[in-house]
Amino acid sequence: MSPRNDRRAARPRTLQTSALLAVILATSACQKPEAADAPASAATPETASAQRESQPRPASSPPAGEVVYVSNEDSNDLTVISAVDNQVIETIEVGTRPRGVKVSPDGGTVFVALSGSPKCPPTMPDEECEKLVADKSLDGIAEIDAATRTVKRILPGGSDPEQFDVLWQDGKLFVSNEDANQATIVDVASGAIEHTIDVGREPEGVRLTPDGTLCYVTGETDHDVTVIDTSSGTIVAKISVGMRPRDAVFLSDGKRAYVSSELGASVAVVDVGANAVAGTIEMPKESKPMGLAVSPDDQRLYVATGRGKNVVVIDTKTNAITQSVEVGPRPWGIALTRDGKRLYSANGPSGDVTVLDTETLTVVTRVPAGKSPWGVAVGPAPATR
Repeated sequence: MSPRNDRRAARPRTLQTSALLAVILATSACQKPEAADAPASAATPETASAQRESQPRPASSPPAGEVVYVSNEDSNDLTVISAVDNQVIETIEVGTRPRGVKVSPDGGTVFVALSGSPKCPPTMPDEECEKLVADKSLDGIAEIDAATRTVKRILPGGSDPEQFDVLWQDGKLFVSNEDANQATIVDVASGAIEHTIDVGREPEGVRLTPDGTLCYVTGETDHDVTVIDTSSGTIVAKISVGMRPRDAVFLSDGKRAYVSSELGASVAVVDVGANAVAGTIEMPKESKPMGLAVSPDDQRLYVATGRGKNVVVIDTKTNAITQSVEVGPRPWGIALTRDGKRLYSANGPSGDVTVLDTETLTVVTRVPAGKSPWGVAVGPAPATR
């Protein structure tokens, strides 16, 4: 691909888990192709591992409760935050351009999408962007042992992986490949790619239905959602949604989905069974809808509005906006604690994470992260060993 094709990427842009994760963590490491020379500022998984080994491990373990993982696209690392006291526990170097991030239901494993494609900010002239070269050997999905906070291996994830979701009970990754207009299905245990699927142009958001039977992949340039049957890897539908869809999320019964539309300044309400848009929620002026999260009781939808600076709260019974809270510059990825009482938003330009009390809808604090925080995942603290 040409760097220009990846220019858009520059914008800050469930369970038999115990047995499965034991298999995952015991699996021998997948071998990555030997990396080409990378810029001195780009941390590869190999150099990151060496740096970690040269540093003493912290004497204390994460406090009981939940842990927040924040991917930092420009500093090539993952900020680990205690959800108990909102203090940074550690920073883990993971590889180039980490974006999508997921944590296992038991808290033992974290996956992070890495990309060797160049980052071309909107302010960069076209001719300068075209000079940048992609190093595809740096693409992949980092698998992190959450207890030791080390990268175990780098799984394949197709070209320029950005977002992904995990079918934990089957050990499958579903990955969007932005520059290739594809989605990739990866078997975690074997570390092998099972399917590569052509989807809408510039795919980003990836989300599985609660029962794991379908996968939604948003196509930003085609303004659609590709619906994939997870068992066969085949496309079952294409749904036209708003302009430049970024993320998708489902209510717990799997009957309704919401898809954010950055350029449409709206959120599409999707009837999952009918594979059709059932309504559109218009967002406040200046909104650029990005990340989505649904409360555990399905009563609220939270929408990060990017350059709109706010997180917007929507009543899912009426699909009406009830409140908008300013959280920071360009909130991108968002995630909730399991009880739904705290929401964390990654604020790219300010290099921090906002903690929002969802009961009072007030900002509790802002926690420093790395450079250009992008994605957020919350999970239980891992068991110590």
